[in-house]
Amino acid sequence: MGVGNRIPESKLMPPDTYESKVEKSKKQETGINFVPEEPRYDLCDIILPQNVRDDILDVADYAHNSRIVFEQWGLSKTHKYSKRMGINLYGPPGTGKTMAAHAIAKHLGRKILAVNYADIESKYVGETPKNIRKAFEVAKETKSILFFDEADAILSRRVTNMSNATDVSVNQTRSVMLMILNYHEDFIIFATNFIENFDPAFMRRIAKHVKFSLPNEECRRTLWRMYIPEEMPNNIDIDSLARKFEGLSGSDISTAVLMAAFKAVRSGARFVEQSCIENVTSGILASKADNATRTGVTTKRIVSEEYAKSQMQGKH
Repeated sequence: MGVGNRIPESKLMPPDTYESKVEKSKKQETGINFVPEEPRYDLCDIILPQNVRDDILDVADYAHNSRIVFEQWGLSKTHKYSKRMGINLYGPPGTGKTMAAHAIAKHLGRKILAVNYADIESKYVGETPKNIRKAFEVAKETKSILFFDEADAILSRRVTNMSNATDVSVNQTRSVMLMILNYHEDFIIFATNFIENFDPAFMRRIAKHVKFSLPNEECRRTLWRMYIPEEMPNNIDIDSLARKFEGLSGSDISTAVLMAAFKAVRSGARFVEQSCIENVTSGILASKADNATRTGVTTKRIVSEEYAKSQMQGKH
């Protein structure tokens, strides 16, 4: 470079100033403020088969009674590593898993700290594990129930043949999560649509897996009644809908009623006809069938325990 092209020294940024600005930028981009919230639902808000409701109550009561068992009855001395209680709610989308997580927290009289993988994922190597650790710390400090929604994104199988930095980053995240779970002595809830993607190591660390299935005819009948308001003019035969349309989730039924109401108003109809809601419902089932034909690929990931420990301690 010629002398005439040199940048004046007065305009050069000192290395320490440059580094501090980079770090500041990273903190601004990756800083996450985890805020617990009051549960939005309770058990009476959820339409579930009795066996699923019983499973949820069993787990909720376990968590509720753990203080008596471990602290008052002394089992903390004989069962030192049994205080943690993980529950995984799994099944098709729209079957009430997220609502159930809130209902469990409300049953226990505690706030819920909901975490989605998209909230904690960072493009910076080592930052995602730190965000996970922070979520656990906030839950502990606020005595909140930690809830990981769409948990398969963070509990999925690890990659055995790492080929790039992304694989390494994902592996370290999984390993850090495993280690934190080993020492977490409180109730924690996971929810997933894809339990088949879970790493077996995570499956072993979760004490109870509750399967949410699509509602049966009786539940569908209750859901149709719940989502069709008395004020909505209609000639809908709820019994017929419950019998005729299988494979619907509670979310599907809610959407069908809403879309049928808008369709009726747009067409100038004075009420929602049976044929209208049946057409909308058929369309929902058809789109679900098309989506079900798609398949995904699952890979496995592994990193060393030493590397995971260094990430938990903030060492790179």
